[in-house]
Amino acid sequence: MKHLTYRIALIFAIMALSCANAFAQQVTGTVKDAAGEPVIGAAVVVEGTTNGTTVDLDGNFVLNAVPSDAVLVVSSIGYKTAHVPVGGGSLNIILEEDSTMLEETVVVGYGVQKKSVVTAAISSITSEDLKSQSQTRVDNLLQGMTSGVVVTTPSGAPDAAGQVRVRGVGSINGSDPLYIIDGFAVSGGIDYLNPNDIERIEVLKDAASGAVYGARAANGVILVTTKQGQKGKTKVNYDFSYGWQNPWRKPSVLNATEYAIMMNEGYINSGSAPVYDNPYEFGEGTDWVGLIFNNNAPVMKHDLNISGGSDKLTYSTSFGYLSREGTIGGNYGRSNYDRFTVRQTINSVLFDNTADRSWLNKMTFNTNVSYAHINSTGISNNSEFASPLGSALGMSPLLDVYATPEEEEAYKTMYPEGYAHIVRDATGRAYTVVDGNVYNEQTHPLASLSLPGTKYDTDKFIVNGAAEINIWDNLKFRSSVGIDLAFWGNHGYTKQYFLSSKSYNYNTVASETTYDKDGNATTTEKINYAESAQQEMNRALRWQVENVISYDKTFGKHSVAAVLGQTAIRSTSSNVGANARGLMYPYDEWKISVNNTTGQQADGNRNGWGSWNSIAYSLLSYFGRVSYNYDERYMAEATMRADASSNFGPSNKWGYFPSVSLGWNMKNEEFLKDVPWLSALKLRGSWGINGNDNIGSFRYAVYMSTGNNYTFGSGANGSETISIGAKPNGLANPNAKWEQSIQTDLGVDVGFLGNRVTFTADWYDKRTSGMLMSMQVPGYAGDSAPIGNVGTMSNSGVELDLSYRDNYGDFSWNISANATYTKNVLTELGDDATSLYGSSHKIGQLTRGIVGLPFPYFYGHKSDGIFQNAEEVAAHVNKDGNLLQPNAQPGDVRFLDVDGDGDIDDDDRTYIGKGTPDWSFGLNVGFEWKGIDFNMLLQGVVGNQVFNVTRRTDLYYINLPKTILNRWTGEGTSNTQPRFMFDSPNNNYRSSNLWVEDASFLRARNVQLGYTLPQKWTQKVAVQRFRVYVQAENLFTLTKYSGCDPEVTGGNGFSSDLGVDRGVYPQSRTFSVGVNLNF
Repeated sequence: MKHLTYRIALIFAIMALSCANAFAQQVTGTVKDAAGEPVIGAAVVVEGTTNGTTVDLDGNFVLNAVPSDAVLVVSSIGYKTAHVPVGGGSLNIILEEDSTMLEETVVVGYGVQKKSVVTAAISSITSEDLKSQSQTRVDNLLQGMTSGVVVTTPSGAPDAAGQVRVRGVGSINGSDPLYIIDGFAVSGGIDYLNPNDIERIEVLKDAASGAVYGARAANGVILVTTKQGQKGKTKVNYDFSYGWQNPWRKPSVLNATEYAIMMNEGYINSGSAPVYDNPYEFGEGTDWVGLIFNNNAPVMKHDLNISGGSDKLTYSTSFGYLSREGTIGGNYGRSNYDRFTVRQTINSVLFDNTADRSWLNKMTFNTNVSYAHINSTGISNNSEFASPLGSALGMSPLLDVYATPEEEEAYKTMYPEGYAHIVRDATGRAYTVVDGNVYNEQTHPLASLSLPGTKYDTDKFIVNGAAEINIWDNLKFRSSVGIDLAFWGNHGYTKQYFLSSKSYNYNTVASETTYDKDGNATTTEKINYAESAQQEMNRALRWQVENVISYDKTFGKHSVAAVLGQTAIRSTSSNVGANARGLMYPYDEWKISVNNTTGQQADGNRNGWGSWNSIAYSLLSYFGRVSYNYDERYMAEATMRADASSNFGPSNKWGYFPSVSLGWNMKNEEFLKDVPWLSALKLRGSWGINGNDNIGSFRYAVYMSTGNNYTFGSGANGSETISIGAKPNGLANPNAKWEQSIQTDLGVDVGFLGNRVTFTADWYDKRTSGMLMSMQVPGYAGDSAPIGNVGTMSNSGVELDLSYRDNYGDFSWNISANATYTKNVLTELGDDATSLYGSSHKIGQLTRGIVGLPFPYFYGHKSDGIFQNAEEVAAHVNKDGNLLQPNAQPGDVRFLDVDGDGDIDDDDRTYIGKGTPDWSFGLNVGFEWKGIDFNMLLQGVVGNQVFNVTRRTDLYYINLPKTILNRWTGEGTSNTQPRFMFDSPNNNYRSSNLWVEDASFLRARNVQLGYTLPQKWTQKVAVQRFRVYVQAENLFTLTKYSGCDPEVTGGNGFSSDLGVDRGVYPQSRTFSVGVNLNF
């Protein structure tokens, strides 16, 4: 019976397999579009399985082992996904074009254009690109995302704004782009804007795209479109993330043993005896750099968006909160950033009678209201002086953090007046007092962080409303009013402290003796208060009124679009501030204010200042643009804008900015229409002029200055008198006019395989002429030089963008890469001037500008290795046989006689590097599969250097960077680092290429891995989408640079200091977890 059962089971198994084979089949078919063209590469997958294939060049596919009741999922980019039952026989599948994708639009100035007919250089960052980013600042969203845009993060401080450059350094007077938020030009930066509120970003890079903004578009235009409400039921989206920040790199300095060895070596090389008998007994010592970092500094974000609407009204309301603690000083309340934002957008249809009449048939009204409140604190950054990081780099590892009881007792004798004000920690322990004769202005970094800092606050309101009416037959009129009202200020106080003999602040008492007519003396005592409070408030109001008429019409194969408009902008500002000494309640922070002080103005202990409605800025503009295309094959566009700016005199108040662009959609020609693998091929070119009026008010004129002495009389017989009067403070130039940026652009846009693969290339030439700067005047003029249009700068380069998007069943992926080559040259300075002086340092001048070279470039001596022995020193002679470096010894730097005059002097200084990269690039990779999503953004630069001057050469006994261990100690030991000396007779530490390092880098800006739970689970608790993710920012950085961070904008904040590292606050490596909830 048992064997019979086995036999029956075996028979049924064979029958089941036979049935399965009978119902499984091979499926063949074709996939074409509505025009009958094969959809090459389309994915064909059996629904619910991984069994799939792709369509060949002829549109055919073959799929094996397909059940007869299966459904095929057929998909391709640019087409709507089709679900096709297998049935019987060969399948002929027609994919319907996805009009949303095929008619992809681009936001341009005062309108929207189909991407296929755009003739200018415009880069778009769409919502699809942004969804994988979780940034705290808008400018960081642009990093590595598109060509032609370089965003440099100046430091890791939580309030640090990225430096954005579109196609290079445009002018010595500033190169920041113009930001347009929902059609409104904002001022004062964009840190008020919550990145989570952004729907898309467009970058207008050439003159043709930016000319419609004329006066303000010389450095590019960034158009930001915020999220709008959509028709339908109310949607609620909530996003949360929490992260932990740490510096991606901690600077390497000597430990205690290494420090003692180097100090001994310095003494020996100076001819003195060593001071440390056994350096190895000190061990590691105090890690000052490690102590100042706030490890695992928290960053937290909350974002809530509520949107929805009907046919008549749509709305979107968002709330955002960001709290970020700095990795240096954040735990002391000295480097922190908190931002709260509210934004509401309402789009309403006032009436719609399009079904009844063709004129005055529809009117809409849109409003955007936003508010941001920001609180922040900050520390000195990128400074070699007394910044917390600068001091930590210099503190001797032999010093202890806290004073021992014996040391504290000695302080009473050493610093009798300062002892009571020694800084202590929260438990009352005294911090070590550093020797002011050794460290000068550098101080104990933890003690200085314990002192109160200045607190900054900002309130920004932006209201923008626009009404649009259809006049007749696609003729529309739009009128908008925008208001930007900002309040910002700061408040803080200084208490009594003693950090060193050169850094202290405490009350002193001065005695003053006066005598009456009888000779009786009266002595009074006056307190010189050290404690003080200060506060300041600023207000800026900017309004903009725009009226625009637009027309868009297609006549058969002819399409015409026109825009005609007017803009008026006016901004005013005011400020008020005060400070006073003598705090009434120095130990109660809540009661500290200028009001609660004892200082009097008569004693110089109280002061106030302010201005009401300071010099107003006004701009009046008229503009027009006409676009034409024939059958989406031949396109042309012309723009003209006229601007009148209050920054210029009556004779040059108006500037005129034209542009023209042409395009040819070759793919739409008959000879390319039938090429199946080619989806798009467009050639375009543009030329135009943009302007820059960002020079300040009344630079063409001069002010009167008081306090000047006038002499009257000949002086004979005592007749000479001196009167105090006024005079002009310089020489005027009423002919000063607009800076102009003249740009030419040639580009090509290509698409392959249904635009799954796209490629864009641009060559551009951007020439800024008439740069406003001080003119050369003879010394006998006797006054400061006037401002004039005497400079010219050129930027030229190539931009490349390549992307690939595709899907295979449930698996979709994308990869995009971009690269930009930029060549910057200062081409003219006028009046025979050849150079501009940039920033300086104790080792000498660091940067310079000279005609024919990049601006700025690093300026110094060129070295030719290290003298290895006395014979090499003796062989380094000029043509007359004299020593070029008579003070040199083995181990010193061999400098080149660049000008060949037989001497090594300042005239031998030359180009030794630059802070501007040759190439910048980005790579973005992502995929989605069955609820799992991954994205990685890499960004980097090549061809730039950093002038690393974080080491103080004027302070002999401070700590040193770890690289000093590679110094020359004997013949053959080093040919790049000289012997260590406190003060080199050969001047080894003068400005030279030995301070310059390669700053190329590759950085993983953002890596994110997420998972979306199946809807069948989440909908049970009324959640439409539940996604969790982990994210890493600055996960890794590959660079040869030895300093804190290879991204350096400059210590002085101006272009002349580009690439100079004086001790930059390193960026953070951040690990975050987050959740996205949609209801």
